[in-house]
Amino acid sequence: MANRKMAVAGTSNGTATEAPIQSFFCGKSALVTGASGFLGKVLVEKLLRSCHGLDNIYCLIRSKDSESPQQRLEKVLEAPIFEQTRKCGILSKVVAIEGDILADGLGLSEENRKTLVERVSIVFHSAASVRFDEPLRKAIDINVLGTRRVLELCRDLKSCAAFVHVSTAYCFCNRNYVGEEVYDEKIHYQKVIDASEWMDDETAKNCLSVIMDNRPSTYHYTKALAERLLVEEGRGIPIVILRPSIVTAAWREPLAGWVDNFNGPAGFVIATGKGVLRTMYIRPDSVADVYPVDLVTRMMVASAWYCSQKKFVSPYVINCTTGPLHQLTWRQIFEYSKPIVLANPSMEIFRYPGGSFKESKFWNRIAMALDHSLPAFIADSFAVMFGRKPILGEVYGKIHRAMHILEYFTTHEWEFSIDNVHNLLDHIKHPKDREDFDFDIRPMDWLSFLEQYILGVRKYVLKEDPSTIPAARAKLNSKGGSKCHDISTSKRKPVGSEKYPEKRGPSWTDLTSQAAKGEKAEGRSYAMVTVVSICKK
Repeated sequence: MANRKMAVAGTSNGTATEAPIQSFFCGKSALVTGASGFLGKVLVEKLLRSCHGLDNIYCLIRSKDSESPQQRLEKVLEAPIFEQTRKCGILSKVVAIEGDILADGLGLSEENRKTLVERVSIVFHSAASVRFDEPLRKAIDINVLGTRRVLELCRDLKSCAAFVHVSTAYCFCNRNYVGEEVYDEKIHYQKVIDASEWMDDETAKNCLSVIMDNRPSTYHYTKALAERLLVEEGRGIPIVILRPSIVTAAWREPLAGWVDNFNGPAGFVIATGKGVLRTMYIRPDSVADVYPVDLVTRMMVASAWYCSQKKFVSPYVINCTTGPLHQLTWRQIFEYSKPIVLANPSMEIFRYPGGSFKESKFWNRIAMALDHSLPAFIADSFAVMFGRKPILGEVYGKIHRAMHILEYFTTHEWEFSIDNVHNLLDHIKHPKDREDFDFDIRPMDWLSFLEQYILGVRKYVLKEDPSTIPAARAKLNSKGGSKCHDISTSKRKPVGSEKYPEKRGPSWTDLTSQAAKGEKAEGRSYAMVTVVSICKK
């Protein structure tokens, strides 16, 4: 009976009870670029676990340092999200293919190229440079020319059923309304490519304000160029352009709260929890368009099937955003997160978590000077006095650069069309496909998700076992002079109604304010306590 159930769900047997998406992948092989990245790992795991009939998953991986592609793949598959598939004994389906999106012909050997051409019929292209400060030439080589190289391979495939290209919802962030279409650029992408070949980085940097058309980074600009390239050069190939917004930790699968990097909100959760980040410029009621990584991968898999069925003559664009479906604001993120961070603190903190977020750029800059730069200067001075390397000034420099870029997104709001999201969701009708590939974000409870997210950052990024939480709370209490409440989602009162003790050492802003008023500042700066204790070690 179990075997028959697997056959119905995962094989093509010509019956009316087939799950269409499951059946589509049966007997096929897929190529994944960017498999060593956050999204790529979750995609590979999803394909293994939910597309039972898939023959092989080829992962384009380059050698790095002294590691071969196979060694790098083995490290990827050691991630905790592969535990279930490891037990099922199906990891052998994942095959490393040596290649590089920066190399002509993807750097494929003749043998590997032949294997891909003969066997692959579905391509997921998620490899990209996500650095916002990448020099233009390098960003073009990775994000634009890399896409062209993958497209050229797709054109040579014996059978190309679908090419899913991962873009970003913010590639056209210079527009208030972003439809599910690819817009024209003021300067044709080929002209930009040609110019980047002779311009040095300094010259290109000076031209960015003109050519990027009010975009905040080379990442967003080159992603837009890549989309335009696919429109003009991808004719005859079934292409989906998937535009995720801010990709965050997993909601439900394969592990709730799983995340493996400092990118996006995770970095700011860590910085806030460690007491390093004390201020930030935001418009609190603007939408924070975040999307869990597991729902993004479900959409990727479903869109490949949908694309093959509809045989689109031009790229089918999907804005993978919350849109009006289930919005979350920056105010909610910070209000929800504060008690969770205090209840589940990191073992290592610089200062008691605190501070506030500013709606005024001017006052935010003042707070940055008082709550960031000044403590960093004092801490580094003590470090030098005790013969240690001063690092906080450099750390805050990086934080401030990241904050400057993120400010663009915390102070702007966009309207995204999501008609194609609805269309795709409506076409997933089979119960088994609904179970495995439904990406509807509306049932999500944001408070519970953010708790999972913060606990996931603590466990998987900071590598701090959940068993250390009681000790971390005690340590936090000793620094803050207050008792940290044991909070769980099931017992928590509505956010905003909790009354957490505020008796703790004053912030640098408080101290400065008190000094200006001639008041006596009671208590001690916990930055100083921490700095002195560190220097004594």
